Amino acid sequence: MASIFSKIVSGEIPCFKVAEEGNYLAFLDIFPIAVGHVLVIPKVETDYLFDLDDLDFVGLMLFSKRVAQALKKAISCKKVGVAVLGLEVAHAHIHLIPLNSESDINFLKPKLKLTSDEFLEISTKIALQFV
Repeated sequence: MASIFSKIVSGEIPCFKVAEEGNYLAFLDIFPIAVGHVLVIPKVETDYLFDLDDLDFVGLMLFSKRVAQALKKAISCKKVGVAVLGLEVAHAHIHLIPLNSESDINFLKPKLKLTSDEFLEISTKIALQFV
């Protein structure tokens, strides 16, 4: 059965896209722990990040770096944190999270509740910085 991320890739489920290139896609997490929380995925459905072949793994990391650079320009933060959990969705993904303190990357804290307009504004702001 296709993962929710594969359904996003195929267009069955909408997302707030911030970047797309070749085999990779970046979009806002709809249950963010910080404003600008982005998920970066390979388009090919692979459950575990470290099961990607070397070329896809390196490509995903380089794409994530560019998304993180756009994110830092668009959202006021000291740094962009990186997390790989992969327990909730069986599709390899990387979390990019704007950070001003170490506690900003705590996945146990309550998720933010944003409106569709807020998600659209944030995704557009990041997308405009992606080069």
